[in-house]
Amino acid sequence: MDYITLSNGVKMPQLGYGVFQVTQEECERCVLDALKVGYRAIDTAQSYYNEEQVGAAIEKNGVDRKDIFLTTKVWIEHYGYEKAKASVLDSMEKLRTDYLDLCLLHQPYSDYYGAWRALEELYEEGKIRAIGVSNFYPDRLVDICSFSRIKPMVNQVEVHPFYQQEEAKKWMDKYSVQIEAWAPFGEGRGNMFQNPVLNEIGKKYGKSAAQVILRWHLQRGVVVIPKSTHIERMQENLNVFDFALSAEDMARIAALDTKMSAFFSHYDPAKVEWFANMVEERKKSHDCTKEKKAW
Repeated sequence: MDYITLSNGVKMPQLGYGVFQVTQEECERCVLDALKVGYRAIDTAQSYYNEEQVGAAIEKNGVDRKDIFLTTKVWIEHYGYEKAKASVLDSMEKLRTDYLDLCLLHQPYSDYYGAWRALEELYEEGKIRAIGVSNFYPDRLVDICSFSRIKPMVNQVEVHPFYQQEEAKKWMDKYSVQIEAWAPFGEGRGNMFQNPVLNEIGKKYGKSAAQVILRWHLQRGVVVIPKSTHIERMQENLNVFDFALSAEDMARIAALDTKMSAFFSHYDPAKVEWFANMVEERKKSHDCTKEKKAW
């Protein structure tokens, strides 16, 4: 496993296991499988509604807690100083831990400044080892870096071969914010796994297109959290440290960039409305696995 060092000196595994849209029924088993095959970073969120299952798996498995890098995210309905602070403490209880390795603000909407002050305090109290944001476009990232006491250490955003976020990464690098990719495969959109360039490169190394994508991320210095509910795929995704892509292959993948999101733009007012409605829906359903997507 390769590790990166965050701006505050905390070491973070560069490849972890994400549990977005892993059902409550499957989540405990999946996290146990992930830890069994060698993952040491687990990424969840309040809005995934599976923190309790993640916590149960971490408690049951035989890996020492200090060897697991655990991330959760504060959801929009808990923004504002007091609500955010209370929600993080509640998440820690659900996760059966007395500290978090990383806690992120999930979206750049509502009172994220109040929520950020709560994360700053919890960080200074030693309850969180590193704090960051998610889905913060360069303007919002520069804003929070410029007007906060403590700068975010991580920004988790959409990154994959078809949307490489070169400009956003430049701004993150400028402010020493680690880029982390959700949906590192773009959920397979645009026939990514069938892409001839990725498969041709994979054939050269005896690897799958998915493994080539993950290796490309790692060599760009991106943290990745692929998701699978199948232990065989978990193992495949982890088996990417025994080869390196050539400069030529990296350039061929760079040429696949469309510079367009495979999902949506956080700048789009209609999507902001969608998020506001989704917050209310998730309050009622406590489930993100069955909701209708707007893209």
